Amino acid sequence: MRMSIPRLLSLLAMFTTLVSPVSTAYAQNLPSSLRTTASDVERDNPRVLQIIETAEQHYKLGELNLKDKNMDAARTLFDKAVDSVLESGMDVRSNPKLQTYYLQLVERVYRMEVAMPSAPSQTGGQQVAQIVNVSTNATNDVAAVMQQPSFLREQKFEPSPLDELSRLELTPEEKQVTTEDVARLEEAKNAVDFGFNSNTLIQQFLNYYQGRGRATMETGMRRSGRYMTMARRIFREEGVPEDIAWLGQVESAWRPTAHSWAAASGLWQFIPGTGARYGLRQTAWLDERNSFEKATRASARYLKFLANRYRGNWELAIGAYNTGEGNIDRAISRAGVADFWRIYPYIAKETRNYVPNILATILIAKNPAKYGFHNIRPDAPLAYDVVNVPTATSLQLIASATGTSVDFIRSLNPELRRDTTPRGESYNLRVPPGRGKSFVAVLKRIPGERRETAKVISVSPGETFQSIAARTGATVAQLQMWNPGVDPTSGGPVVVMTGGVTRVNMVRPRGNVGSSLGFVRARSGETLAQLAQRHNVGVDDVARLNMLSPDAQLSANQEVKVPSKPAASGGAAAPQRRRR
Repeated sequence: MRMSIPRLLSLLAMFTTLVSPVSTAYAQNLPSSLRTTASDVERDNPRVLQIIETAEQHYKLGELNLKDKNMDAARTLFDKAVDSVLESGMDVRSNPKLQTYYLQLVERVYRMEVAMPSAPSQTGGQQVAQIVNVSTNATNDVAAVMQQPSFLREQKFEPSPLDELSRLELTPEEKQVTTEDVARLEEAKNAVDFGFNSNTLIQQFLNYYQGRGRATMETGMRRSGRYMTMARRIFREEGVPEDIAWLGQVESAWRPTAHSWAAASGLWQFIPGTGARYGLRQTAWLDERNSFEKATRASARYLKFLANRYRGNWELAIGAYNTGEGNIDRAISRAGVADFWRIYPYIAKETRNYVPNILATILIAKNPAKYGFHNIRPDAPLAYDVVNVPTATSLQLIASATGTSVDFIRSLNPELRRDTTPRGESYNLRVPPGRGKSFVAVLKRIPGERRETAKVISVSPGETFQSIAARTGATVAQLQMWNPGVDPTSGGPVVVMTGGVTRVNMVRPRGNVGSSLGFVRARSGETLAQLAQRHNVGVDDVARLNMLSPDAQLSANQEVKVPSKPAASGGAAAPQRRRR
């Protein structure tokens, strides 16, 4: 596992904003009996010093390996230094000394990383020195690197809902629970496929989601459709109750690129160390914490391990998934009993919210209408073909060869960290459904060493290599060399190299594009998925038609292509939408 520059930058940026207010705000939000006192800090000091000493040992060994020019070992040890703090079992933000040390450690590692040359490619390419003029200000450091060329940048991340959850305060109205509520809660839990103890806190989160949290719940229930079938299958295979798959809603709101303050990432929010522990590779090219299937399987296995640790108590297992088994073990020791509601005063606020939040989410998902959630249609499960791609292939080539966009290819392969598939190894690439065979056929025409610079364009029937050469800047001889046996007059895909391309699209007069396509306008703030739901069409179809990801934010009145509905049988034809 390697520490990436963007990961370090995200840690620096988030901690820069969190350092001053977090510990104060955290203490102020706790009941007075639970606030950190001077004696608490003093009591924790030996443990904090031990954590710092362990992290420093890893860091100093990393420095020695760096001096010996053993880059891989240095990166691994620097990573261990950071992860040893995150995995210590202590809440980093609740201890000022540990929080200050952690921020300084991340900055020191960052400074080492940016001056460290990248590893040579496995295909023998030249090293690329990642040199950045580092200032003493963390914000300037972030800005400096964002000005670097795109090959140094990773995929975009979205904030994790866990960060907001840690600050959530229920209102007095949401905390009101009647005896009837408790009785209904006791009855409702019988529909869940694992046992847990009822508690008024669960009802309080039910109240929250039925009120000001309704939009969050509705969005999660809709998005869950993309992954829930897969998650339930994998959880079932690993011996984990299927309903616990709703943990994905609280962890990430079903966003594979969700990223938290603690460098947790993906649908299931693995920190680097736990991800590596459960077989999720994190390299310069891939971060499998963001993978659909692999991260889901790792999550199920981790939950199974935790359930076994706590003798089948899923409340404790879920709590440990959030805060680490070390924190839960210490809370059990202080409470003297292995019961989540009894250890509640001895765990961090985020975890106190986390478990009842998930239980409330499961209850609503099991019976939406009972809690006032009507007519919510989950998104269709993700559909795709899988193609094994040898060595580095650009996402631009893949997008053009499959008739979609780079953003859409990224949405199907969120574990990719660069604009190409991994160099020096094969990769199982997801492409739009039904496009796998045609993509393989196109890929066979392109030599491996040209797959980072090639592009595929669509030509219309009747075009010739001469007309294609005129609008792309390539020569006829080059086009014939790149497309052996291809007759462009029949239409279809043609391979070109991007160096001299001037215009890849055939310009034709605007007119009717056929009865299967219509156009609608987006509302302000609407996503592509929401628009698809509003017009009762498949989100994947709309995403492919517009070369956008399902999560793409649309602007007000943005024109979007949608499949037209067929005419009603036995009656007049359905009204036609405006067409180009």
